[in-house]
Amino acid sequence: MSVSLVRSAIVLGTLSMVGPFAIDMYLPAMPAIATDLGVGETAVQATITSYFIAFGIAQLIYGPWADQSGRKLPIFVGVGIFLIASIGAAMAGTVTELTAWRFLQGLGGAVLMVVPRAIIRDMHTGAEATRLMAMIMLVISVSPMLAPLAGSGILAFSGWRAIFAVIAVAALISLTMTATLLPETLPAERRTRANLRTMLKGARTLLTDPGFMSLTFIGAFGMASFFVFLASASFVYMNQFSLSPTGFSLAFAVNAAGFFTASQFAGPLAGRIGLAKTIRLGTGVFAGFTLALLVISLLGGATLPIVIGFLLLGNAGLGLVIPTTMVMALEDHGELAGLASSLGGTLQMLTGGVMIVAASPFFNGTATPMVAAIALCGAIAFGLTVISLRRQQAVAG
Repeated sequence: MSVSLVRSAIVLGTLSMVGPFAIDMYLPAMPAIATDLGVGETAVQATITSYFIAFGIAQLIYGPWADQSGRKLPIFVGVGIFLIASIGAAMAGTVTELTAWRFLQGLGGAVLMVVPRAIIRDMHTGAEATRLMAMIMLVISVSPMLAPLAGSGILAFSGWRAIFAVIAVAALISLTMTATLLPETLPAERRTRANLRTMLKGARTLLTDPGFMSLTFIGAFGMASFFVFLASASFVYMNQFSLSPTGFSLAFAVNAAGFFTASQFAGPLAGRIGLAKTIRLGTGVFAGFTLALLVISLLGGATLPIVIGFLLLGNAGLGLVIPTTMVMALEDHGELAGLASSLGGTLQMLTGGVMIVAASPFFNGTATPMVAAIALCGAIAFGLTVISLRRQQAVAG
């Protein structure tokens, strides 16, 4: 494996994990935030929903902008907004203020979802791009592994506001890395002028492409399941199963480990059996284990080890799906890589936000509603995969 590939993975992975840090690090503090600000579980979950919605919408801006100006300038602006919002969140006096700052955080952090994926497409395609995407996810994996533990440690000594101060420091590090280590991968001669007409034409091309749309929503429902888990896991693990913030962080890390460990096999597996079969295998594993967990939960057998174990295995299937769908969706749209990345990301984030809003009224601090929402996402992702592959086979025939 080339040194340049490893270096790219480290730099892009470090940049890409800033956004997840803004979510994962404060998860152990969500019950404490609810108590401190005098609100209920749903109000605190709204701070996650607002982040995801803003994160999704902003991607429509960063993608075309990155196609026009190059990849680095949008990163500087977006991370700067993220930095200001992180400081504001640390000083929020009400849950409404915190939700607003989180929205602004999402507006800035979205750049680190769109532009790194476009940079990957600038440099590689096919199995090589999948391998780089998987390596980036390996770097990102320190976020769900270590960020909740770091958050629980900060919570024990300084309170939840200090968590956002640490996130602001991470934003400063990102700005420094962008300035010193990240090359510009889109030369001037390959840049396209961003205007409404061009955007609408490109969006129409993508939205009417059945392959792009099906792959996008397969990934969207996969990611939505993880968003549901993010919004509800701290309340389930800490209320129903009486875990401490540190205990929750460890349980969360185990569940996330399944996803990121399996993602490392996505590239080699795609090179051996093909991208489409890798997605089918991943969605099958994801749907199978989450639906089985739902049945167990409805029968009253959802103990803590069972919930953690089945989510670990289900998320392993998801680890094959997310990087592969990202790469395959962009495969035929190199000339629209920025717009395709931003539109796909927007649809995925909005799907996640909608799922949280739809499921929130059913959340009651127990595992069953959370598991039901995750299993529903798994079933939809698998159904879309079957339909998509059947369509591909019909076209090929």
